[in-house]
Parts: sequence; C-alpha cells; structure tokens
Amino acid sequence: MEAFLPLFFAGAMGLALLIYVILDGFDLGIGILIPLGTEPEKDLMISSIGPFWDANETWIVLGVGILLIAFPAAHGIILTSLYIPVTLMLMGLILRGIAFDFRVKAESGQRSLWNRAFFGGSLLTALSQGWMLGSYITGLDNSGPGAWFPFLIAVSFPALYLMLGAAWLLIKTEGHLQQMALRWARLAVLPMGFALLLISIATPLVSSAIAAKWFTLPNAIGLAPIPLFTSLVFIGLLWLLFRADDFLCRHAWLAFAALVLICLLAATGLAYSIYPDIIIGRLRIDEAAASSKSLLFVFWGVAITLPAILSYTFFVYRIFRGKTTELTYD
Repeated sequence: MEAFLPLFFAGAMGLALLIYVILDGFDLGIGILIPLGTEPEKDLMISSIGPFWDANETWIVLGVGILLIAFPAAHGIILTSLYIPVTLMLMGLILRGIAFDFRVKAESGQRSLWNRAFFGGSLLTALSQGWMLGSYITGLDNSGPGAWFPFLIAVSFPALYLMLGAAWLLIKTEGHLQQMALRWARLAVLPMGFALLLISIATPLVSSAIAAKWFTLPNAIGLAPIPLFTSLVFIGLLWLLFRADDFLCRHAWLAFAALVLICLLAATGLAYSIYPDIIIGRLRIDEAAASSKSLLFVFWGVAITLPAILSYTFFVYRIFRGKTTELTYD
C-alpha cells in the first residue's frame, strides 16, 4: 500500500491535468478565435462554451490540489520556479472570467472591449501554460537550452488550443460559423503539427534523461509505436479536414476525437519520459510524497472526488449535447 499510494496520486494528478488540457483547451481556443467572428457569431461562440467552461477549470484545481497535498516537496519547488508563468496564467483566467460576465451587461459600444479582454485572457493563459510545460520538461533548469525551450513551447502551445476550439465549433455550430470553423481548423492544423514535431525533436535535446529513455535499446523498439501512431492519427486528421466539407460537417466529432487521441498519446510519452521522477532529474515520486498516513487519509477523499467530478462532467456534456442555439440571458 505504501508503494501504491504515491503512484495513485501521481496518476490522478496526471489524469486531471490531461482532462484539463483537453476540456479547457477547446474553450481557450474559442477565446483566441473570437476576434475572427462577426458579432452574432461571437455570441454563438460564447454560447457554445457557456455551460462548460467553469466546470472545465475544475480539473486544474484538482490537479494542483493533489500536487499540494500528496507531493508537498515537489509543489514548493515547482511553484517557486514557475511563479511568473503561474501568476500570468492566473491573471489570464481572471481576465477571462471578468470579460465573460461583463460582456453580457455591456452596452453595444463597449462589448468589443470585453471581447478583446476575453481574447487577451485566453491567449495569455495558453502562452503561460506552454511556458510552464516547457520549463517543467527541462527539469526547471533555466540555463543553456533550458532558457529557450520554454519559449518554444509557449509560442507553439496555443496552436493545439486553436485546433481544439475549431473542432468544438464544428460539433456545436451550423451554417456559416461551422464553415468558418472548418477554415480555421485547416489553417491551424499544419502549424500545430509543426509545433508538435519541433517539440518532439527538441525535448530529448534539452533533457539527457529523456533522451536516454527514448533512444537506447530495447526501449526504442518498444516505444516506437507512440510516435508512429501519433503520426498516423495526424495524417488521418489531415485527410479528414481536407475531405469534402459535407462529410466533415456530418462527422464533426471525428476531428475532435483525433485531437483527443493525439493528446493521450503525447501524455503517454511524457509520462514515460518523466517516470519515476516528479521533477526530471531532481526529485522522484516516492521522495516527494507525503507520509503514508497522510496519503491514506487523503486517498479516500480523492477516490470519491475524482469519480464525482467525472460523473458531473459527463452529465453536463450529455445534458447540453447537440447544436448551440442563439445566446440569450432571459
């Protein structure tokens, strides 16, 4: 049991953060895309995420909460090293929340201000999360290659969110906005693929620990299916996006499912690269874990909370399934 608990909490934390990237990723992507729509289309874009966006952010709270409670030593090191991007991310999330609510009450002449604020908060959040991911992969080392790698991730990370946002709009909208979402997805898919390729190449270059895991035998043979399958899914996504428009509009969920699969594969590769460390090259999971008694006490809370949030998320998405209707506040 003592060996199981740290792994359980590490897995729960990783799952929470992965779900956050996917779910909050699409509404952050829509926030970044919002300047490209007409005023009625902006309302539809906001309506498409209205029932979900607050609940989506629950997952990052859960993930960071598990880090704090189950791995206090790692929590202190990570947040101390990343206090600038974490602060910027929080500012972006606050700005998004304010803009989301204030645009409802704003007069027509002021609504554009809050639309820009929603865009700015979404972009700032996405850039900050990319910066945090890049710094984490380098083991929080800001010297040498570690100085430029977070910047590379930061500027490329929003491309994934743009794709998730466009794919979500393909599912939730019809007519002209759906066609525009398809156009945005076609424009964003190659930059997203290029960004993923650059990250895949750069990651082993900035971390010798990751390079050793991926490029030594027999590991290289066993791990080959991850990049190969990711490449096949990306090629399938390209094929899907550039098929006849009618086909994709009828099967819009396929594009979103392909992006989710790419995220799952990337997370699998990252989890393997990191394990058994919680901070690469600096701190292992078992070293960072709280005492067994503390973990056992918290275990039952997480064992109840995690399925409850999953059930609630499934329930909300099921209730509000289908196409988005006109935005009203009656």
